Amino acid sequence: MKPATDIEILVDEDVLTKTIDPYQLIVWNDDVNTFEWVIETLVEICGHTYEQAEQCAYIIHFNGKYAVKEGAYEDLRPKCDAILERGINATVEVTA
Repeated sequence: MKPATDIEILVDEDVLTKTIDPYQLIVWNDDVNTFEWVIETLVEICGHTYEQAEQCAYIIHFNGKYAVKEGAYEDLRPKCDAILERGINATVEVTA
């Protein structure tokens, strides 16, 4: 006769979580810069396509600001500085 044994089964579960980039690169509207300059800047600095940059420019114009890129602070800060160097107002902010 075999002795009774207790068997404990351990289950290792992987939990998939969605990570949200905690920062946004905000570009602000002004009365100085042209649509073309903002579009060119977003293409060159943020890597947008022309169409994406154009849509962002219209949103910036009509809403006063727009988050043109999301990501880590370390990635967005140099892009923000490059946009500022071109005379366009931009900030890096924590995602609300």
